[in-house]
Amino acid sequence: MRALLLGCCLLIFACGSEPRPPLVATDVEITATMPGGEMSAGYLSLRNNSDGAISITRVTSPEFEAVEIHTSFIEDGISKMRRSGELIIAPGNTVTLQRGGMHLMLMRPTGTSNDLSLSFYDEKTLLLTVHTSITPRDN
Repeated sequence: MRALLLGCCLLIFACGSEPRPPLVATDVEITATMPGGEMSAGYLSLRNNSDGAISITRVTSPEFEAVEIHTSFIEDGISKMRRSGELIIAPGNTVTLQRGGMHLMLMRPTGTSNDLSLSFYDEKTLLLTVHTSITPRDN
């Protein structure tokens, strides 16, 4: 009887706990384009709460014609950027997209809205949609 009672308590506890989403975004910052400019940058942290690796192969936004994952690096003393094919986040890990490293390039804005949606995909599967505001640039 004791084992049955303990089993029921554990089952109730398990049912009461909310499952964590597999991918969580925090510290999202999207910079505004320069006047007359065509590009903006995105910085954020992505946490993988799942038991398997997450491979982000595509990011989209209705407010920009294209969004790409880029990596900044120094080559021969010159700062450069290169497009990354995918972003892999190991189980239980967090990847931070930041200035001077991996980041999002948002190209060719489609309007003047300060609101922004970013959708992250693993192949054709939507993993996460983030809604945020565009941060004004410090001049």
